[in-house]
Amino acid sequence: MDVEGDKMNKKSIEKIIQKKNWSQAEKREKLSVFSGVTGIICNVILCVFKFFIGSVTNSAAITADAVNNLSDAGSNVVTIAGAKLSMRPVDKDHPFGHGRMEYISALVVAFLIFHMGFDQLTASVDKLLHPEQVNFSPWNLVVLTVAAAVKFLMAYLNHNLFAITDNLNLKAVKKDSINDGISTIATIAALIIAYFTPFKAADSIIGIGVSVIIIMAGVGIVKDILGHLLGQAPEEDTVKEIERIITKNDGIVGIHDLIIHDYGPGRRIGSVHAEVPADADILAVHDIIDNIEVEILEKMNILMCIHMDPIVTDDEQVNEYKKITEGIIKGYNNEYSFHDFKMVKGPTHTNLIFDLVVPVPDKNKSNSEILSDIKAIFKKYDETIKLVVRVEHSFI
Repeated sequence: MDVEGDKMNKKSIEKIIQKKNWSQAEKREKLSVFSGVTGIICNVILCVFKFFIGSVTNSAAITADAVNNLSDAGSNVVTIAGAKLSMRPVDKDHPFGHGRMEYISALVVAFLIFHMGFDQLTASVDKLLHPEQVNFSPWNLVVLTVAAAVKFLMAYLNHNLFAITDNLNLKAVKKDSINDGISTIATIAALIIAYFTPFKAADSIIGIGVSVIIIMAGVGIVKDILGHLLGQAPEEDTVKEIERIITKNDGIVGIHDLIIHDYGPGRRIGSVHAEVPADADILAVHDIIDNIEVEILEKMNILMCIHMDPIVTDDEQVNEYKKITEGIIKGYNNEYSFHDFKMVKGPTHTNLIFDLVVPVPDKNKSNSEILSDIKAIFKKYDETIKLVVRVEHSFI
């Protein structure tokens, strides 16, 4: 797609929206519904035409492609239902809103897609075992070519709408439309091959391929939705932006334990520990954190709760041991990190207290084995060092 053309179309859509004076949530809902309604109309028309042609030409590939359009219309229904249901207000039983209804509805459609895909797979395999004559007409090629063009235009529309709304459903519909366009082109090839060559099984084989595409579309939906329902790590750009907003303030030394909970589109809640100098003015730091929470909410639409975590920054001995600790941990595994570092020095030994962050659980070693290894390294360095460590994993 042409980048400049994309920008022009995106700006055209945004100009229309500005005249409506919609809020961000209303804009997202209206454009999602527009995408869904447009998709339903186009997919139903394509389904009827393809089913008619498939019946007339006796083509399993075209019939399978028609069913695929019907499943796409179901996906468009999910886009509308998700946009409407997710906008329902908070109530007593659902303090986080109804945003995840969009994900649940998508799972239902995914199961319907599986059902239709397996039905068409069975029909195509049966036709491969019991081949029938495929009828050919130039009109078939014309209609299917138009169908492919419509799918690519739908993909282009949803490409621009996704750029404005950031609705993952529109991104999925865009990809699905591109795949459908390619699938329809493959169907045209099957029709030509089956009619003009002795290879009559081409229609059934490509029909099987289209059925697999339908099934894989269902797998893709389930995989994407389960990620949201089970809880997946936030996007890297989101993490970096939150860190940038927080640490740009002079009173903040660093952050750790960032967690983002997704309760549906536009409903994200997060928490993070902000490291602040132990000798800082608590009222001044609290004011800074209040302002940071407001900024993150306004810029990223994430309701953030920030915990103040005081750390010693002006003790040379503490900083020296912290540097030693960093060198040992990074030497053991460069992906590991630590936070909440404290030092308690006594007459016979020195306690180093901190939380060790293991980003992903090690398949070969348990947390206790990892901790035992690190303690052994510290002991070789200095026998008077004792570790008081809690091992945790990262949520980002």
